[in-house]
Amino acid sequence: MDFFEVVHERRSVRHFSDTPVPRELIEKILKAGIAAPSAGNVQPWRFVVVESAEAKTRLGGALDQTWVAAAPVLVVVCVDPRPSRGRYGDRGALLYSIQDSAAAAQNILLACVASGLASCWVGAFDEDAVRASLGIKKPITPVAILPIGYSAQASGKQARRPLSEVSVWT
Repeated sequence: MDFFEVVHERRSVRHFSDTPVPRELIEKILKAGIAAPSAGNVQPWRFVVVESAEAKTRLGGALDQTWVAAAPVLVVVCVDPRPSRGRYGDRGALLYSIQDSAAAAQNILLACVASGLASCWVGAFDEDAVRASLGIKKPITPVAILPIGYSAQASGKQARRPLSEVSVWT
């Protein structure tokens, strides 16, 4: 699959088979995450990989989205704002670090597709509840939760707004 096929095949999948995902494949996908661009190469992202049924259940309850526990692996993409603040001040901590971690999450999502896996970007959650469920200490902040596994749902195309509606050329 070429790059553009990977981008256009990415879907938000919420139903996974119970087939385990090899650790080597998760590591390969996380390495794609750390290949993301980063302001000043600070690389403020941190990943919490959740595999145990107990931890997935705790996390699913904290999200009020229990379906995530059915995925074989959950990757909680977090940010440590301190290195970005040290280099760029408040703008680094409040913007660049979040942008960097979001870019890492997108790379992970695309690497899943390229590897025959599926995922979904979960962003609707209470940060403190997620921290408490996984023992994440401040100032580390969860920014996205990515359930990862083999899809158990039919693929379908999501409608996208036309380019002419979302772009301006000057």
